[in-house]
Amino acid sequence: MPTPNPAALDFLLTRRSRPAKTLTGPVPDRAALTQLLTAASRSPDHGKLEPWRFIVIDRAAMAPLAELAQKRGEALALGPEQTLKGRAQFDQGLLAVAVIEVQKLSEKIPPLEQTYAVGGVCLALLNAALAAGWGANWLSGWPSHDRMFMQEGLGLAPHERVAGFIHIATETSAPPDRPRPDLDTLTTWL
Repeated sequence: MPTPNPAALDFLLTRRSRPAKTLTGPVPDRAALTQLLTAASRSPDHGKLEPWRFIVIDRAAMAPLAELAQKRGEALALGPEQTLKGRAQFDQGLLAVAVIEVQKLSEKIPPLEQTYAVGGVCLALLNAALAAGWGANWLSGWPSHDRMFMQEGLGLAPHERVAGFIHIATETSAPPDRPRPDLDTLTTWL
């Protein structure tokens, strides 16, 4: 018979991301953030390739990224609204962790499985932050897909890409729950 962990299951059944724009200070210090990164790194990793790395973006690093998002949005002719949306997460951010996918050559582990592992790391980091009492949100947006933004702003190599920006800070208010998927329409029992 399994040994249940009711607190962990209750957390997973009730977890809710906190909108990044509602987060405020303080943010986790280095020791607290290291614990969250350690928890995230315990994600399933077929082949033990560790196809990820982290870039911690503090408040001081946000302003240059906001400026770069503005510059890149204009260069891409995205329009003011879309450019502003890409810039806003850096204008408003206090602390974020960029989870970087680093594809590793492997005869056994296909690239897609490595991508899945990195997505698991993003979710694990988000959940670890929430479980530790912080507000957290997983964002992406067009800057995370723009190769020039990745290279100039984050120093990524050609074989690396952003899987997500996990914003972590103090929540100002708990958002209401949102409608959840209808399992009956999503589940097939064989």
